[in-house]
Parts: sequence; structure tokens; C-alpha cells
Amino acid sequence: MSYLMLDIEGTTLQADEADVLQHPAVGGLILFSRNYQHRQQLNELIAAIRAVKPEIIIAVDHEGGRVQRFRDGFTQIPAMGDILPAAKDLAEAQRWAKSLGFLMATELLACDIDLSFAPVLDLNGVSEVIGTRSFSAKPDEVIALASAFIDGMAQTGMAAVGKHFPGHGSVVADTHHASAIDPRELAAISAQDMLPFKQLINEQKVQGIMPAHVIYSAVDNQPAGFSEFWLQQVLRHQLNFNGVIFSDDLGMKGAAVAGDYRARAHAALNAGCNMVLVCNDPQGARSLLNDFDWPTADNALFAALKPDPLKVMQALENEPEWQRAIAIVQQIRAA
Repeated sequence: MSYLMLDIEGTTLQADEADVLQHPAVGGLILFSRNYQHRQQLNELIAAIRAVKPEIIIAVDHEGGRVQRFRDGFTQIPAMGDILPAAKDLAEAQRWAKSLGFLMATELLACDIDLSFAPVLDLNGVSEVIGTRSFSAKPDEVIALASAFIDGMAQTGMAAVGKHFPGHGSVVADTHHASAIDPRELAAISAQDMLPFKQLINEQKVQGIMPAHVIYSAVDNQPAGFSEFWLQQVLRHQLNFNGVIFSDDLGMKGAAVAGDYRARAHAALNAGCNMVLVCNDPQGARSLLNDFDWPTADNALFAALKPDPLKVMQALENEPEWQRAIAIVQQIRAA
């Protein structure tokens, strides 16, 4: 079946939250800064979650820069857009990106977290919310650096989730707070913003994709995450993506065009999303767990999101690579 990813309120798992996690439609849990005090507390929280539902996918937004939910006790990873300016050339930036992907993933896997929603494949254009979350304003540089970052993640056994398809960088509005409309024609989007997605999907480097809540008005009147055109015709059929499609948070203002939570979830699932996210609204999430029709999905899709245990073990034992990555972090911050 398709699944819901939701969140919890605090630093410990409450009894009513444990009951919700046991619902068969709950397949994922996303963590936020409010769920973190220190590493021991995080480990205890995750152990409690696993005791209720061992197979649940536990995720976090841990890109680096301003989007990193856990800080004290974790390495503060530079923004992806800071890598290339600090390097002497693209080749060095690629080596650094790979090390940072390894570092980010290793520190999360050590706490039994399955996924970081990373990397950002958007171009650094005019967007208020993307900016230096992007590797670059140039598609070829985004491809090179994101590919290397994913290689570092893959070295640890962590899957990659590219976002925000087909590209959020060329629209100013922040879809967390407002509806965003990109009026460009399909040809312009395909020739620029979509190139990193196309290339990395072609190379089979991403196991998940998260679409934007942006309306590309010359193409479809629905946000990409609610659009059969973008998710089925383009992503599945033209780009041949065969992994998991995550909705972006259905609580964001950019998703409100579809109606209430039930309407938003129906729109996302009918368009082709396999897992929908509802964050920061427990009642909104729970409204989708009773008397709601969850379509079937291939559970083999979700198995590819789980870390490879052997690679995880090897990564956690690779102290020299971790130390190299720490040195790179310091070098980028000093630039």
C-alpha cells in the first residue's frame, strides 16, 4: 500500500503516538529539531520507535547549512552551495562533496536513522527558500557535485532522495508560506532545472524523489506533487524513474490549493506519490488514518530505502574517512 509519513511532538515517544505508529498506513516518521536534545536521548527515542514498529522508515532533513535538524553532538555540515566557492576547482569540490555525503550519512546511520531527504537538486536561482541549499546555479555543476555527494552517501549504505522535482530554484516564493507559480514553458524547465534530475535518474543514483509544491502554470494548473503530468508522464515514463515518490509536506501553504488534508492526500496519491508527508499537525495526520482509501503500492520500492547493513557497518568503522571529512568541513568554513 501507499503510506503516510508523520512526526511526533517531543523528545520521547508518548503512548498515544505509539498507538498511531501501529496503524498499517503509517510507513514513515520524520524527525525535527524539537525531537533532539543530545545523541543519547535521540538513540533512546529511536529505540522506542523501533520497539513499536521496527520496519518504519525514519527520516530527517539534514542537508547541511541552515537545514540541519541536529547540531550539538553532530558535525555542522556546510551548505552545499559553499563547497565549490571554497575549492580550487570542480574536481576538488567533487572530492569534498563525496566526503560530506559520507559524513552526513554516517552520523545519522550511527543513530539508526534511515534517510536524510537529500540532496537538493534545484538550481540556485531566484528562490527565497533554496539559495545555498543548492550546489550551484549551473546544471552541470549541480550534477557533478550532487553525484559525488550521493556517492558518499552510497558508500555508507544510505539511499538518496532528490528534491524538489522538477526544480524549485527559479520561482521566488517559499512554498512553506505561500503558493508559488513558475510561468515558464516546459521546454525551458526541461533545458535547465530538470537536467540534474534527468541525469541522476538515468544513472540510477536516486532511490527517492520529492516533487515541489510549485505550480508550473504553462504546463499544468496543479502543483507538481499533485500533477499526473509531472509525476506519471514526465517522471515515471519520460525519465523512467522507478523509485519512491514522496510528497513534500502537505501542511505547507503551497499544498493548500488542493483543499483539506484528505483532498491533498488524495491528490498526491492519485498523481503518483507513494508516501505522503504531514508534518507539524498531529490531528491533520490522524485525519488520514480513519476511513481513508490508501491505494496499493509495491513494497519492494520501499525496501530500497533501507540502509545496506554491511555498508553501514563498514562506514561506521571507517574512522580515517570520517576524519578526512571533518578536515574538509573545517577547510570550507575557513574559506
